[in-house]
Amino acid sequence: MSKQVQVRRKTVRDIAAAKNGVPLVCLTAYDAPTAALMDDHVDLILVGDSVGMVVHGLQSTVGVTMEMMIMHGQAVMRGSQQAFIVVDMPFGSYETNPDVAFLNAARIMKETGCQAVKIESGAYAAEAVRHMVDRGIPVMAHVGLRPQAVNVAGGFRAMGRNDAERERVLDEARKADEAGCFAMVIEGVSEDLAIEITKMVSCPTIGIGASAQCDGQVIVTNDMLGQFDWVPKFVRKNADLRGVMSQAFEKYAAEVRDRSFPGEKEVYRLQSDKKSS
Repeated sequence: MSKQVQVRRKTVRDIAAAKNGVPLVCLTAYDAPTAALMDDHVDLILVGDSVGMVVHGLQSTVGVTMEMMIMHGQAVMRGSQQAFIVVDMPFGSYETNPDVAFLNAARIMKETGCQAVKIESGAYAAEAVRHMVDRGIPVMAHVGLRPQAVNVAGGFRAMGRNDAERERVLDEARKADEAGCFAMVIEGVSEDLAIEITKMVSCPTIGIGASAQCDGQVIVTNDMLGQFDWVPKFVRKNADLRGVMSQAFEKYAAEVRDRSFPGEKEVYRLQSDKKSS
């Protein structure tokens, strides 16, 4: 009988060690089958609150709940074996005070089994990051374009393109790093700013609409697979899933309507119970 090889899941030390090394490969996932397909190819899977938009049809991530993040986090954990799993903390679950942030993060980690949480790192974030890290919760920061702040920003737009915004993003990145985050997402900023932040902070940076010089890259998987007509400027479509799915739906509908499906191979027949003599 052959001995089964146990797969080791990546740890926070593996992610942190990628600083100035081979770029980290990161993607989003929200369900077990998708997580299983990407597990051999990525270092980190982010269960992003983008699930609210790409799966649940919300207009922004603001309406995402703790229950939604926990449910999708559980599914991704079931589907993966080796990737490091980070679950987004939804809007309203960490901004009030550090104790609230810790309790909600602890709930996410206990109910999903994930390795870390991610928060969008506004001016308030450093204290919450430090509070959680000191109590055993690895935290990934998120600076630049912050989707949960879309109502304040006036829409989804690149950040740090004037002096005031640039200084604010740099300050948020510096404070989150000093507070102990193990990694940092940089979203939707000018390339030179992303490079400056990457050189400035001690933790690895993961770019999305930032720079190839970040310590890794993340993208919303559904965008990369071409599931939607419109995608952000920073997305490179590696497939046309929308086209493939549309053709499959059209073919299925036609086969049902002309009664060619189900056919001989897809139906059951009564089996004879006569015994051979």
